[in-house]
Amino acid sequence: MSSFAIAALLAGTILVASTISVEIGLSVALIELFGGFVVGNVFSLAAPEWLTFVASFAGIVLVFLAGAEVDVPQFRREWKASISIGLVSFLAPFVVVGLLCYYGLGWNHRQAEIGGLALSTTSLAVVYAVLVETGLSSELVGKRIMSATFITDIATVIGLTVLFITPTVWIVPFIVVSVALIVGLPRLSPSFFRRYGDRVIEPEIKLVFAILFLLLWLGYRANSQAALPAFVLGLVMSGHYAQHRKEQERMRVVAFAFLTPFFFFKGGMSVSASALWANLGVLALLFVGKMVPKFGGVYPLARRFASPYATFTTLLMSTGLTFGTITSLYGLNAGIIDQTQFSLLLAVVVFSAIIPTAIAQRFFHPDVDAGRPIERAAPALAPSPSSAFESEVT
Repeated sequence: MSSFAIAALLAGTILVASTISVEIGLSVALIELFGGFVVGNVFSLAAPEWLTFVASFAGIVLVFLAGAEVDVPQFRREWKASISIGLVSFLAPFVVVGLLCYYGLGWNHRQAEIGGLALSTTSLAVVYAVLVETGLSSELVGKRIMSATFITDIATVIGLTVLFITPTVWIVPFIVVSVALIVGLPRLSPSFFRRYGDRVIEPEIKLVFAILFLLLWLGYRANSQAALPAFVLGLVMSGHYAQHRKEQERMRVVAFAFLTPFFFFKGGMSVSASALWANLGVLALLFVGKMVPKFGGVYPLARRFASPYATFTTLLMSTGLTFGTITSLYGLNAGIIDQTQFSLLLAVVVFSAIIPTAIAQRFFHPDVDAGRPIERAAPALAPSPSSAFESEVT
Protein backbone atom coordinates (compact mmCIF):
# COMPACT_ATOMS: atom_id res chain seq x y z
CA MET A 1 0.00 0.00 0.00
CA SER A 2 1.16 3.53 -0.71
CA SER A 3 1.84 5.99 2.10
CA PHE A 4 -1.34 7.90 1.26
CA ALA A 5 -3.41 4.72 1.32
CA ILE A 6 -1.97 3.74 4.71
CA ALA A 7 -2.57 7.26 6.03
CA ALA A 8 -6.18 7.21 4.82
CA LEU A 9 -6.77 3.77 6.35
CA LEU A 10 -5.29 4.82 9.69
CA ALA A 11 -7.15 8.14 9.72
CA GLY A 12 -10.46 6.38 9.16
CA THR A 13 -9.68 3.80 11.84
CA ILE A 14 -8.62 6.55 14.26
CA LEU A 15 -11.98 8.28 13.73
CA VAL A 16 -13.85 5.02 14.36
CA ALA A 17 -11.77 4.43 17.49
CA SER A 18 -12.77 7.86 18.82
CA THR A 19 -16.48 7.18 18.31
CA ILE A 20 -16.19 3.74 19.92
CA SER A 21 -14.38 5.29 22.88
CA VAL A 22 -17.22 7.76 23.42
CA GLU A 23 -19.90 5.08 23.07
CA ILE A 24 -18.41 2.50 25.46
CA GLY A 25 -16.69 4.89 27.85
CA LEU A 26 -13.13 3.53 27.59
CA SER A 27 -9.97 5.54 26.94
CA VAL A 28 -9.41 6.10 23.24
CA ALA A 29 -5.76 5.13 23.74
CA LEU A 30 -6.86 1.55 24.44
CA ILE A 31 -9.10 1.43 21.38
CA GLU A 32 -6.29 2.83 19.23
CA LEU A 33 -3.84 0.22 20.49
CA PHE A 34 -6.27 -2.56 19.68
CA GLY A 35 -7.14 -0.93 16.34
CA GLY A 36 -3.46 -0.85 15.39
CA PHE A 37 -3.14 -4.55 16.23
CA VAL A 38 -6.17 -5.43 14.08
CA VAL A 39 -5.22 -3.22 11.11
CA GLY A 40 -1.59 -4.30 11.16
CA ASN A 41 -2.43 -8.00 11.09
CA VAL A 42 -5.54 -8.00 8.88
CA PHE A 43 -3.81 -5.95 6.16
CA SER A 44 -0.32 -7.37 6.89
CA LEU A 45 1.00 -3.84 7.32
CA ALA A 46 4.43 -3.02 8.65
CA ALA A 47 4.70 0.47 10.12
CA PRO A 48 6.06 2.79 7.40
CA GLU A 49 8.97 5.08 8.16
CA TRP A 50 6.81 8.19 8.37
CA LEU A 51 4.57 6.54 11.00
CA THR A 52 7.59 5.54 13.09
CA PHE A 53 8.84 9.14 12.91
CA VAL A 54 5.50 10.67 13.92
CA ALA A 55 5.00 8.09 16.68
CA SER A 56 8.47 8.79 18.14
CA PHE A 57 7.76 12.51 18.29
CA ALA A 58 4.28 11.92 19.71
CA GLY A 59 5.76 9.86 22.54
CA ILE A 60 8.12 12.70 23.50
CA VAL A 61 5.27 15.23 23.37
CA LEU A 62 3.20 13.04 25.70
CA VAL A 63 6.12 12.76 28.13
CA PHE A 64 6.58 16.56 28.09
CA LEU A 65 2.87 17.15 28.72
CA ALA A 66 2.90 14.59 31.53
CA GLY A 67 5.79 16.46 33.16
CA ALA A 68 3.86 19.72 32.88
CA GLU A 69 0.96 18.11 34.79
CA VAL A 70 3.06 17.20 37.83
CA ASP A 71 2.25 19.30 40.87
CA VAL A 72 5.78 20.15 42.09
CA PRO A 73 4.78 21.23 45.63
CA GLN A 74 2.63 18.10 45.93
CA PHE A 75 5.51 15.90 44.74
CA ARG A 76 7.80 17.55 47.27
CA ARG A 77 5.32 16.87 50.07
CA GLU A 78 4.81 13.22 49.07
CA TRP A 79 8.21 12.27 47.66
CA LYS A 80 8.48 9.18 49.85
CA ALA A 81 5.27 7.75 48.41
CA SER A 82 6.24 8.48 44.80
CA ILE A 83 9.76 7.08 45.13
CA SER A 84 8.76 3.95 47.06
CA ILE A 85 5.87 3.05 44.73
CA GLY A 86 7.88 3.90 41.63
CA LEU A 87 10.98 1.91 42.59
CA VAL A 88 9.04 -1.17 43.69
CA SER A 89 7.00 -0.94 40.47
CA PHE A 90 10.29 -1.24 38.57
CA LEU A 91 12.28 -3.69 40.72
CA ALA A 92 9.63 -6.34 41.38
CA PRO A 93 8.83 -7.24 37.72
CA PHE A 94 12.44 -6.68 36.60
CA VAL A 95 13.70 -9.35 39.01
CA VAL A 96 10.81 -11.80 38.55
CA VAL A 97 10.64 -11.58 34.74
CA GLY A 98 14.43 -11.72 34.43
CA LEU A 99 14.57 -14.92 36.50
CA LEU A 100 11.57 -16.35 34.64
CA CYS A 101 13.17 -15.74 31.25
CA TYR A 102 16.54 -17.15 32.32
CA TYR A 103 15.49 -20.22 34.29
CA GLY A 104 11.99 -20.87 32.95
CA LEU A 105 12.30 -20.05 29.25
CA GLY A 106 15.99 -20.79 28.70
CA TRP A 107 16.96 -17.31 27.48
CA ASN A 108 20.57 -16.26 28.00
CA HIS A 109 21.36 -13.64 30.65
CA ARG A 110 21.38 -10.67 28.25
CA GLN A 111 18.04 -11.72 26.77
CA ALA A 112 16.65 -12.16 30.28
CA GLU A 113 17.83 -8.66 31.22
CA ILE A 114 16.10 -7.21 28.16
CA GLY A 115 12.94 -9.11 29.08
CA GLY A 116 13.05 -7.88 32.67
CA LEU A 117 13.61 -4.27 31.64
CA ALA A 118 10.94 -4.31 28.92
CA LEU A 119 8.29 -5.63 31.31
CA SER A 120 9.30 -3.53 34.33
CA THR A 121 8.01 -0.27 32.91
CA THR A 122 4.90 1.78 33.58
CA SER A 123 3.71 3.73 30.56
CA LEU A 124 3.80 7.44 31.31
CA ALA A 125 2.13 8.05 27.93
CA VAL A 126 -0.79 5.69 28.61
CA VAL A 127 -1.23 6.85 32.20
CA TYR A 128 -1.20 10.50 31.17
CA ALA A 129 -3.63 9.95 28.28
CA VAL A 130 -6.08 8.05 30.49
CA LEU A 131 -5.90 10.57 33.34
CA VAL A 132 -6.47 13.49 30.99
CA GLU A 133 -9.41 11.81 29.25
CA THR A 134 -11.06 10.90 32.56
CA GLY A 135 -10.45 14.31 34.11
CA LEU A 136 -8.14 12.95 36.83
CA SER A 137 -4.91 14.61 35.74
CA SER A 138 -5.67 17.66 37.90
CA GLU A 139 -6.82 15.58 40.89
CA LEU A 140 -4.62 14.40 43.74
CA VAL A 141 -4.92 10.73 42.79
CA GLY A 142 -3.79 11.51 39.23
CA LYS A 143 -0.84 13.61 40.38
CA ARG A 144 0.32 10.85 42.70
CA ILE A 145 0.16 8.22 39.94
CA MET A 146 2.08 10.37 37.44
CA SER A 147 4.82 11.12 39.96
CA ALA A 148 5.29 7.42 40.76
CA THR A 149 5.21 6.53 37.05
CA PHE A 150 8.02 9.01 36.42
CA ILE A 151 10.20 7.28 39.04
CA THR A 152 9.56 3.86 37.46
CA ASP A 153 10.51 5.07 34.00
CA ILE A 154 13.65 6.82 35.26
CA ALA A 155 14.74 3.51 36.80
CA THR A 156 14.09 1.71 33.49
CA VAL A 157 16.10 4.25 31.49
CA ILE A 158 18.98 4.02 33.98
CA GLY A 159 18.87 0.22 33.87
CA LEU A 160 18.94 0.11 30.06
CA THR A 161 21.79 2.64 29.95
CA VAL A 162 23.93 0.91 32.58
CA LEU A 163 23.41 -2.63 31.31
CA PHE A 164 23.52 -2.13 27.54
CA ILE A 165 23.96 1.32 26.05
CA THR A 166 27.38 2.84 25.39
CA PRO A 167 26.91 6.59 24.82
CA THR A 168 28.77 8.28 21.99
CA VAL A 169 30.76 11.51 22.26
CA TRP A 170 27.49 13.30 21.49
CA ILE A 171 26.41 12.63 25.08
CA VAL A 172 28.30 15.79 26.13
CA PRO A 173 26.36 18.24 23.88
CA PHE A 174 23.18 16.31 24.65
CA ILE A 175 23.61 16.87 28.40
CA VAL A 176 24.78 20.47 27.98
CA VAL A 177 21.87 21.42 25.72
CA SER A 178 19.36 19.59 27.94
CA VAL A 179 20.54 21.42 31.06
CA ALA A 180 20.62 24.75 29.21
CA LEU A 181 17.03 24.27 28.03
CA ILE A 182 15.81 23.12 31.44
CA VAL A 183 17.37 26.19 33.06
CA GLY A 184 16.65 28.66 30.27
CA LEU A 185 13.14 27.89 29.01
CA PRO A 186 11.32 28.81 32.26
CA ARG A 187 13.17 32.14 32.20
CA LEU A 188 12.56 32.75 28.50
CA SER A 189 8.92 31.68 28.41
CA PRO A 190 7.29 34.67 30.16
CA SER A 191 8.64 37.26 27.73
CA PHE A 192 8.34 35.01 24.66
CA PHE A 193 4.79 33.89 25.41
CA ARG A 194 3.76 37.43 26.36
CA ARG A 195 5.08 38.78 23.04
CA TYR A 196 4.02 35.95 20.71
CA GLY A 197 1.30 34.04 22.55
CA ASP A 198 -2.48 33.99 22.00
CA ARG A 199 -2.17 33.97 18.21
CA VAL A 200 -3.75 31.63 15.71
CA ILE A 201 -0.31 30.64 14.40
CA GLU A 202 0.62 29.32 17.90
CA PRO A 203 4.31 30.36 18.17
CA GLU A 204 4.46 29.06 21.76
CA ILE A 205 3.58 25.52 20.64
CA LYS A 206 6.10 25.74 17.81
CA LEU A 207 8.79 26.76 20.29
CA VAL A 208 8.15 23.68 22.44
CA PHE A 209 8.02 21.39 19.38
CA ALA A 210 11.31 22.79 18.05
CA ILE A 211 12.97 22.12 21.40
CA LEU A 212 11.61 18.56 21.57
CA PHE A 213 12.82 17.82 18.04
CA LEU A 214 16.26 19.11 19.03
CA LEU A 215 16.31 16.81 22.07
CA LEU A 216 15.23 13.85 19.93
CA TRP A 217 18.04 14.46 17.45
CA LEU A 218 20.72 14.95 20.10
CA GLY A 219 19.50 11.91 22.03
CA TYR A 220 19.68 9.80 18.87
CA ARG A 221 23.22 10.98 18.10
CA ALA A 222 24.27 10.34 21.71
CA ASN A 223 22.79 6.82 21.64
CA SER A 224 20.60 7.87 24.56
CA GLN A 225 16.94 8.75 25.18
CA ALA A 226 15.31 12.18 25.06
CA ALA A 227 12.37 11.18 27.25
CA LEU A 228 14.04 12.04 30.55
CA PRO A 229 15.07 15.64 29.68
CA ALA A 230 11.69 16.11 27.96
CA PHE A 231 9.87 15.14 31.14
CA VAL A 232 12.07 17.37 33.33
CA LEU A 233 11.52 20.21 30.86
CA GLY A 234 7.77 19.76 31.24
CA LEU A 235 8.26 19.61 35.00
CA VAL A 236 10.03 22.96 35.22
CA MET A 237 7.38 24.47 32.93
CA SER A 238 4.53 23.24 35.15
CA GLY A 239 4.45 26.53 37.07
CA HIS A 240 4.07 28.49 33.84
CA TYR A 241 1.28 26.26 32.56
CA ALA A 242 -0.47 26.45 35.95
CA GLN A 243 -0.82 30.19 35.29
CA HIS A 244 -1.59 29.82 31.56
CA ARG A 245 -4.01 26.91 31.26
CA LYS A 246 -5.21 27.92 27.79
CA GLU A 247 -1.73 27.39 26.35
CA GLN A 248 -1.60 23.93 27.88
CA GLU A 249 -5.06 23.08 26.59
CA ARG A 250 -4.17 24.15 23.04
CA MET A 251 -1.08 21.94 23.10
CA ARG A 252 -3.21 19.06 24.34
CA VAL A 253 -5.60 19.57 21.43
CA VAL A 254 -2.76 19.35 18.90
CA ALA A 255 -1.32 16.27 20.61
CA PHE A 256 -4.54 14.31 21.10
CA ALA A 257 -6.11 15.24 17.75
CA PHE A 258 -3.12 14.36 15.56
CA LEU A 259 0.00 13.02 17.26
CA THR A 260 -1.00 10.53 19.96
CA PRO A 261 -3.36 8.40 17.79
CA PHE A 262 -0.41 7.51 15.56
CA PHE A 263 1.70 6.74 18.64
CA PHE A 264 -0.81 4.21 19.95
CA PHE A 265 -1.60 2.75 16.53
CA LYS A 266 2.11 2.22 15.90
CA GLY A 267 2.33 0.25 19.15
CA GLY A 268 -0.55 -2.01 18.16
CA MET A 269 0.73 -2.56 14.62
CA SER A 270 4.07 -3.84 15.93
CA VAL A 271 2.51 -7.00 17.40
CA SER A 272 2.52 -10.10 15.18
CA ALA A 273 -0.57 -12.28 15.65
CA SER A 274 1.10 -15.33 14.05
CA ALA A 275 4.07 -15.21 16.44
CA LEU A 276 1.70 -14.95 19.40
CA TRP A 277 -0.51 -17.81 18.25
CA ALA A 278 2.49 -20.12 18.05
CA ASN A 279 3.64 -19.17 21.57
CA LEU A 280 0.45 -18.62 23.58
CA GLY A 281 1.83 -20.42 26.64
CA VAL A 282 4.97 -18.28 26.74
CA LEU A 283 2.88 -15.15 26.17
CA ALA A 284 0.62 -15.98 29.12
CA LEU A 285 3.61 -16.79 31.30
CA LEU A 286 5.32 -13.47 30.53
CA PHE A 287 2.08 -11.54 31.09
CA VAL A 288 1.61 -13.15 34.50
CA GLY A 289 5.31 -12.56 35.22
CA LYS A 290 4.76 -8.82 34.73
CA MET A 291 1.39 -8.48 36.47
CA VAL A 292 1.85 -10.58 39.61
CA PRO A 293 4.98 -8.79 40.93
CA LYS A 294 3.49 -5.42 39.97
CA PHE A 295 0.42 -6.16 42.08
CA GLY A 296 2.37 -7.88 44.86
CA GLY A 297 4.82 -5.00 45.15
CA VAL A 298 2.71 -1.92 44.43
CA TYR A 299 -0.63 -2.75 46.06
CA PRO A 300 0.58 -2.80 49.71
CA LEU A 301 2.30 0.57 49.21
CA ALA A 302 -0.75 1.93 47.39
CA ARG A 303 -2.89 0.84 50.34
CA ARG A 304 -0.63 2.93 52.56
CA PHE A 305 -0.08 6.00 50.40
CA ALA A 306 -3.01 6.10 47.93
CA SER A 307 -5.99 4.78 49.87
CA PRO A 308 -8.89 4.58 48.96
CA TYR A 309 -7.65 4.39 45.36
CA ALA A 310 -5.14 1.56 45.88
CA THR A 311 -6.54 -0.80 43.24
CA PHE A 312 -6.92 1.93 40.64
CA THR A 313 -3.35 3.11 41.32
CA THR A 314 -1.95 -0.43 41.13
CA LEU A 315 -3.70 -1.18 37.85
CA LEU A 316 -2.40 1.97 36.16
CA MET A 317 1.10 1.33 37.53
CA SER A 318 0.90 -2.10 35.82
CA THR A 319 0.61 -0.61 32.33
CA GLY A 320 3.44 -0.49 29.84
CA LEU A 321 4.13 0.88 26.38
CA THR A 322 6.70 3.59 25.65
CA PHE A 323 9.87 2.40 27.37
CA GLY A 324 8.85 -1.24 27.08
CA THR A 325 8.71 -0.79 23.31
CA ILE A 326 12.00 1.14 23.27
CA THR A 327 13.76 -1.58 25.30
CA SER A 328 12.37 -4.43 23.19
CA LEU A 329 13.29 -2.67 19.96
CA TYR A 330 16.79 -1.98 21.24
CA GLY A 331 17.23 -5.67 22.05
CA LEU A 332 16.07 -6.66 18.56
CA ASN A 333 18.21 -4.12 16.69
CA ALA A 334 21.28 -5.02 18.77
CA GLY A 335 20.83 -8.72 17.99
CA ILE A 336 20.25 -9.62 21.64
CA ILE A 337 16.74 -11.05 21.12
CA ASP A 338 15.19 -12.60 18.00
CA GLN A 339 11.97 -11.65 16.18
CA THR A 340 9.82 -14.12 18.12
CA GLN A 341 11.12 -12.92 21.49
CA PHE A 342 10.57 -9.33 20.36
CA SER A 343 6.97 -10.05 19.33
CA LEU A 344 6.25 -11.77 22.64
CA LEU A 345 7.70 -8.95 24.74
CA LEU A 346 5.97 -6.30 22.66
CA ALA A 347 2.66 -8.15 22.86
CA VAL A 348 2.88 -8.29 26.65
CA VAL A 349 3.76 -4.58 26.69
CA VAL A 350 0.73 -3.71 24.51
CA PHE A 351 -1.66 -6.03 26.36
CA SER A 352 -0.46 -4.56 29.67
CA ALA A 353 -1.44 -1.14 28.31
CA ILE A 354 -4.92 -2.34 27.39
CA ILE A 355 -6.10 -4.88 29.99
CA PRO A 356 -5.24 -3.23 33.34
CA THR A 357 -6.37 0.18 32.11
CA ALA A 358 -9.71 -1.17 30.87
CA ILE A 359 -10.31 -2.88 34.22
CA ALA A 360 -9.28 0.23 36.14
CA GLN A 361 -11.63 2.46 34.16
CA ARG A 362 -14.56 0.08 34.16
CA PHE A 363 -14.51 -1.17 37.75
CA PHE A 364 -12.11 0.89 39.88
CA HIS A 365 -12.38 4.46 38.69
CA PRO A 366 -12.10 6.65 41.84
CA ASP A 367 -15.77 7.68 41.71
CA VAL A 368 -16.78 4.01 41.70
CA ASP A 369 -14.06 2.70 43.99
CA ALA A 370 -14.44 5.29 46.71
CA GLY A 371 -18.17 5.86 46.45
CA ARG A 372 -17.58 9.48 47.34
CA PRO A 373 -16.21 12.67 45.79
CA ILE A 374 -12.61 12.48 44.59
CA GLU A 375 -10.00 13.77 47.01
CA ARG A 376 -8.79 17.14 45.79
CA ALA A 377 -5.26 18.40 45.74
CA ALA A 378 -4.49 21.11 48.25
CA PRO A 379 -4.94 24.50 46.60
CA ALA A 380 -1.79 26.52 46.24
CA LEU A 381 -0.73 29.61 44.42
CA ALA A 382 1.10 28.61 41.25
CA PRO A 383 4.76 29.54 41.50
CA SER A 384 6.47 31.53 38.82
CA PRO A 385 8.40 29.42 36.30
CA SER A 386 11.78 30.54 37.61
CA SER A 387 10.91 29.98 41.27
CA ALA A 388 9.47 26.55 40.44
CA PHE A 389 12.74 25.56 38.84
CA GLU A 390 14.84 26.99 41.65
CA SER A 391 12.84 25.07 44.24
CA GLU A 392 13.28 21.89 42.16
CA VAL A 393 17.05 22.07 41.94
CA THR A 394 17.41 22.87 45.60
